[in-house]
Amino acid sequence: MTSSSTDQVREILARVKDTHLDTDLVSAGAVRDVAAQGRGVRIALEFGYPAAGYHAQLKSEIEREVGKLPGIGAVSIEFSTRIVAHAVQRGVKPLQHIRNTIAVASGKGGVGKSTVATNLALALQAEGAKAGILDADIYGPSQPRMLGCREKPDSADGRKLEPNVSFGIQSMSIGYLVDEEQPMIWRGPMVTSALEQLLNDTAWKDLDYLVIDLPPGTGDIQLTLCQKIPVSGAVIVTTPQDIALLDARKALKMFEKVQVPVLGIVENMSTHICSNCGHEEHIFGSGGGQRMAEQYKVDLLGSLPLDIRIREGVDNGRPTVAVEPESGISLAYRDIARRTAAKLSMRAKDFSAKFPKIVVENT
Repeated sequence: MTSSSTDQVREILARVKDTHLDTDLVSAGAVRDVAAQGRGVRIALEFGYPAAGYHAQLKSEIEREVGKLPGIGAVSIEFSTRIVAHAVQRGVKPLQHIRNTIAVASGKGGVGKSTVATNLALALQAEGAKAGILDADIYGPSQPRMLGCREKPDSADGRKLEPNVSFGIQSMSIGYLVDEEQPMIWRGPMVTSALEQLLNDTAWKDLDYLVIDLPPGTGDIQLTLCQKIPVSGAVIVTTPQDIALLDARKALKMFEKVQVPVLGIVENMSTHICSNCGHEEHIFGSGGGQRMAEQYKVDLLGSLPLDIRIREGVDNGRPTVAVEPESGISLAYRDIARRTAAKLSMRAKDFSAKFPKIVVENT
C-alpha cells in the first residue's frame, strides 16, 4: 500500500460523518492515524466522548467505503476514548477527581427528571465512561430507591464519605444519611450548605462524568445551587405537554443567566406504549420538545416513551439501562448519553489542572 493510498483513505474519512457531532471524522479530530499494514490499512480513531454502542455501526461504514478503493486488502480499525475536563461557570472552582459535571433539570416536578438522570448515568457507563450521580434534591431524594441502594456511606478517613456504588456507578444522596420518611424541614441556606457538603465531602473516585439530579423548579434554591456548584453543561427534561414546556423554558433561561451551556433537551413520556397490545399514542401531545429545541437553538437529544417497565424498574431499584441493557428503551438512553457527551466534548476545555500553583512568600 502506498502513501497516496493512505491519503485516499483520509479523504474517505473526511466524508464519513459522526452523527453525534454532526461533522466528519477528520474535522472532528477523531482520526489519530492512518497507516499501511501490508496490503491493507490500519485506522486509529480517538473520540472525546464515550461511544461504545456506536463503534460497530461506524466500523461497518468505514470498511464499506474504504473497501471500494482498488488494491486495498484488510481494513483494521482501532477505537479509543480520551475524555477531558471542560470549563465550568466563571468564579466556580472545578471539582477534584471529576472531569465533567452534567446537571439534569426540569422546570417542574413529575416529568421523570430523576428517572432520566439515573438512566443517563448508567448509559454513560455502558458507553465506556466512569460515571457517578449526585442526588441534589434535599427535600425529596429519590436516588437511593431508584438505585436500590439504602446503605449509609462509610468514611475511610473520618473526614470524607465514601460514595455508595450500585450497578457500577458511584452515588451520594442525603437519602443515605436520613430515614426515607423523615421530612427535611430546612430553609434555603441550610439546603445549599448541605448540598455543597455532599458534593465536596464525598471521596469521588476518578469520574469522567458526575450527573447531578437537580431539584425541580427555578426558584432561589435552584439558582443558588447553579451559582455555587461547578457545572460543565445542563440537560433539560420535559414532556411534550404545553404546561411542562412552559416551565422547561424557565429552567433553560436559568442556566443562561448563570452561564451554563444547555447541551440539549430530552423529551420524556413522548408516547405511551400499551403494555397489552403495544399500541402507541401521544397522550401528552407531540413535537413539543422539538419545537422548544428549534426556538432556543439547542439540540433535541432524544425522546423516551411512557413505558411501565421504566417506572417499575426505578421503583424497585432496578433501572432499565442496568437490568435490560439490550432493550429498545436502554438503547434510546444510550443514544441520548452519546449525544449529550458529544455536545459537551465540543465545549471549551478546562486547563486549570495544568497551571502551576503560585505561592507568594515573604522572605
